[in-house]
Amino acid sequence: MTGLVAAHRARYGMAPAMVARAPGRINLIGEHTDYNEGFVLPAAVDREATVVATPRADRRLRLHSLDLDPPADLGLDDLQPAGAWHDYPAGVAAMLLRAGYPVRGADLTLASTVPLGGGLSSSAALEVSTALALAAVGGFTVPPRDLALLCQRAEHEFPGVNCGIMDQFISVFGRRDSAILLDCRSLDARAVPLDAPDLVFAVTDSGVRHALAGGEYNRRRQECAEAVATLRAALPDIVSLRDVTPAQLAANAALFDGTPELATAYRRARHVVTENARVLATIAAIEAHDWHKVGELLYASHASLRDDYEVSVPELDALVELARGLADAGVLGARLMGGGFGGSTLTLLRREALPAFTTAVEADYAARTGHPATVRAVTLVDGASVAPFAADTSTDNS
Repeated sequence: MTGLVAAHRARYGMAPAMVARAPGRINLIGEHTDYNEGFVLPAAVDREATVVATPRADRRLRLHSLDLDPPADLGLDDLQPAGAWHDYPAGVAAMLLRAGYPVRGADLTLASTVPLGGGLSSSAALEVSTALALAAVGGFTVPPRDLALLCQRAEHEFPGVNCGIMDQFISVFGRRDSAILLDCRSLDARAVPLDAPDLVFAVTDSGVRHALAGGEYNRRRQECAEAVATLRAALPDIVSLRDVTPAQLAANAALFDGTPELATAYRRARHVVTENARVLATIAAIEAHDWHKVGELLYASHASLRDDYEVSVPELDALVELARGLADAGVLGARLMGGGFGGSTLTLLRREALPAFTTAVEADYAARTGHPATVRAVTLVDGASVAPFAADTSTDNS
């Protein structure tokens, strides 16, 4: 953190008063189910956004990132989307104000070890850490569930990504050495311990960046809404695809005949309803310590995301196939993770297989795709926190 604090001092002329951190996440399984009110199984990981903050006496919000340009100097009483990186923290401030919280002016310096566009939800980590920092310098607290929902609204209204609640929720509520089963309709959640020290989750960055605000993510959400509207002819009581079973969807497949748009909506729905089932099956397999079954479900999730939801790209497919070819070495399963269109894959493997997997990726992936890839084993950590800044406890991790 020493580099972050030094940058804050250099820019604003004083030490920060508060430091907030919020982790990125992996999602074991349950992709594109959150905004369909379904089930997800995320975990917070040891990549995080950190914000240091100093209060101001005026109504200015000054933002400086060590990772992104340009800096921003904004008026708290006139916050508007600008199509820039600072829409994420500015949107958080705007939502806090709308909710009636006494946000005060502040100088913020931000840094992140969550790869941008890598599928680990760098945006949610930035939003949650900013919200905690603004609350701390403003002298108020926000209930944790409200904090997650507020950050979700910020992403909807400022960057314009109609994300589900999963990313913000797990950044707030993460639990060390556990995943969290989250019901995205009720927000009921429970920890799922991952007590398997001989296993590791590896995140492999494909080197292909995604930009969910570019339109494809929001288009998938609209296609799911079209599928619900179509299914209501036979299932009038459904609210979302969460309410549809795979058997019910298959029984009503004829409703989607007639146009290419309907056929697409059917495939989108088929991914969502089968993915919800895979989440629950994964929980059962984890609790039974059937890690081979967990791996099979990861591969099935990837195939569904590739073929029915159409959010994979050749680079992600190549990484999954590399993993599949190392089954004898102890690689159990893999799938694309996050919104898709680039980013990262998640691989479940025996700890002793990590060197072989890393070597295979480094040797083969670039030759196949022309992109370098980075393999990182992740540790599951607790959710976000905020504390007064103490100079004598600062360590250099930025």
